[in-house]
Formats: sequence, structure tokens, C-alpha cells
Amino acid sequence: MPYYDPFSYLFSLMWFLLFLFIILSPWYKRMALIRAREEVIRKLEKKRKSRVITMIHRQEQIGLFGIPIIRFITIEDSERVLRAIRMTPPDMPIDFIIHTPGGLALAATQIANALVKHKAPVRVIVPHYAMSGGTLIALAADEIIMDENAVLGPVDPQIGNLPAASILKVLEKKEPKDIEDQTLILADVSQKAIRQMVDYLIDLLTKKGMSEEQARRIADELATGKWTHDYPLTVEYLKSLGLPISTDVPEEVYELMELYEQPMGSQPPSVQYIPVPYKSPQGGGNQPGTPS
Repeated sequence: MPYYDPFSYLFSLMWFLLFLFIILSPWYKRMALIRAREEVIRKLEKKRKSRVITMIHRQEQIGLFGIPIIRFITIEDSERVLRAIRMTPPDMPIDFIIHTPGGLALAATQIANALVKHKAPVRVIVPHYAMSGGTLIALAADEIIMDENAVLGPVDPQIGNLPAASILKVLEKKEPKDIEDQTLILADVSQKAIRQMVDYLIDLLTKKGMSEEQARRIADELATGKWTHDYPLTVEYLKSLGLPISTDVPEEVYELMELYEQPMGSQPPSVQYIPVPYKSPQGGGNQPGTPS
């Protein structure tokens, strides 16, 4: 009769449980983090009677060698945001919390277009910074709520890794016969890109009720290369342009940002919202801040 060693089985079971813990622990932590974020979002929605959407991008250090991975606005982000806006009643305000270095102009423009069409008040909240495409999204808001030390940035077009305004400077400093064909092509694209961005900003801002003269002044300041692309635009400067800036950031926003520390490895989606359709505040059904 074969001999069964109970200690051997116990040892094997312990190794199996340890292996299972190592496999499931990251998943559990990720789910716990998402649930913690949703709890803060629900609390903020209940307090402000609004749909809260977040778009938080961090620069992560991952892997054994700490390789930096920069997250930015993508088409996936715009798809998620547009889905959240579609699930929000026209008469329900939107609080859009954003923290981003920027990203694809197409994605940022889609988000801005959707926000400016929303009939209820739209508030973009910037706890730290929203550069480039993030600024474009902020300009679509009825109110931009910023931390006193938060910043926005210029929205001047970039052609590849080069500022469009700087490419055009070549035409001023050289004769066409001394300029390479590729540079001439880039200059043509740069001229179109700047004109398109200026026209888009004027259209966006006038839709929010701003005069065309003021909208053009803001567009010239932000989209024509007056500043370097990473130049921080402060609350004071933005107020001087006549933008609707407030510094009354809800405390829950800072609480939420605490849950976006720089984690290692796999990330939950950068855009997050309670994934259920909401009814109007005056009606029944799912209300902001109530479980589905």
C-alpha cells in the first residue's frame, strides 16, 4: 500500500495558495482602486447633482528598468467621454475633471465639440494641469475651475515634433530658392494648421457666448505660437484674457487625485464614470450618486 505523506500535501497546498495569491493580488488591488475612485465620484456627483467624468493621465515608471510611459489623450479616451456624455440628460450639469499633458488634436476636438453642445452647464475642473489638448477641452466649458496653482497651456499646432509657428519662421529668414522642398511643404501645412486652430477656437468660444473680437484675441494669444508649447498659463493670466476662471475646486477632487498615484504595471482606464444612464434631476430612475 503506497504511503501518503500529509506534510508533503500540506507543503504543496501552501505553494499553490501562495502562487494563487501572487496571481490574484494585482487584480484585487486594481479592482479595489477602481471601487475607491467610484465611491469618491458618487460622493461628488451627489453633492453637485451632476455627471462627473474624469480623464487623468500620469507619467508612469514601469518595469525593472523604470522605463517612462507617458499617457495622453487618445481616440479611446474620446470614445469613452462621448459615451458618458450621451448617457447624461441634456439638463444635467457635467463636471469634467482633467489632468493631462495633452494628446491627439482629433480626440481633444471631439471631446470639446461634445461638451460645447451639452445644454446644461459644463464645468471643467483642473486640479494640477491640462496642457495642449487638455486646454482645448477646458475652453469648451461654461466655467473652468482651477486650483490656484494649476495651469493650462498654449494650443498652437505641432507638426511632428516641431512647432508650426517656428517652421513658418524659416520662410522669413531664407529665400524660397534656398529652402528644401520638404521644408516648404511643412511650412504650407503649418500655415493651414494655425489658421484652422485659430478659426476653430473662435467658433468654439463664440458658441459659449463670447464676442468674436474677444474670441479672436484669445485665439491669437493661444494658437499662433506666441509661447512655447509647454509654457504654463496661470490662473491670473487666463483671467486677464476674460476666460471664466474660478478657483473653488471641490475637496473631493483632491481626494480623488490621491487615488491616482503612480502605480506599477497594468492601469485601469484613464476615463472613468458611473456606467449607467442618468435621468433628469426632476425625474425618477438613476440619480447622480445613487447606486444602480
